[in-house]
Amino acid sequence: MAFSFFSLAIILYMSIYVDEGSPIPASAAASEGVEITYGTVLKLMHERTRFRLHSHEVPYGSGSGQQSVTGFPNVDDSNSYWIVRPLPDSSSKQGDAIPHGTIIRLQHMRTQKWLHSHLHASPISGNLEVSCFGGGGQSDTGDFWRVEIEGSGKTWKQDQRIRLKHVDTSGYLHSHDKKYTRIAGGQQEVCGIRDKKPDNIWLAAEGVYLPVLTSS
Repeated sequence: MAFSFFSLAIILYMSIYVDEGSPIPASAAASEGVEITYGTVLKLMHERTRFRLHSHEVPYGSGSGQQSVTGFPNVDDSNSYWIVRPLPDSSSKQGDAIPHGTIIRLQHMRTQKWLHSHLHASPISGNLEVSCFGGGGQSDTGDFWRVEIEGSGKTWKQDQRIRLKHVDTSGYLHSHDKKYTRIAGGQQEVCGIRDKKPDNIWLAAEGVYLPVLTSS
């Protein structure tokens, strides 16, 4: 029931962003092989631990002091939804597919801030801090992430294993079983790390997947 409620909320939210004449999202949960397109609202699942990429209006107590990003254990939390966006001056539009190597931005649905990284140290492991920052038209290169598809896939699909490489720092979006014990108790650290490791792998999970637009 909780998932259905949040799915409906996302569809209503997306109706604000769908241009007139654009197709309506087909469903609130994707099946295997569904393409990820710009405008899609999704959860990213860390492959090894199955935690979802998550943020909330809680600042880090160290480093940048920006809005914290964690891995969250429960599936049905609305703070784990992200909107897939192109770069600010890109010609890409809603419904376009995302090929391997494309640089994207991820906007946190609830707070509208961008998934961000920089050279501040992460709170637990001392790797690169990953935060949420800016919002709306306030965005910079610290919000840019390159999609690297594992295997032979050419465009990002829901069943494909991917890495997200931060453009400014060359750090891969990473998580592990190091957990917070206080403010975000039970949630695990998300950070950036420059080495390619199994804990850099993410999968698109729950969400509203917009269909690929085709030329008429």
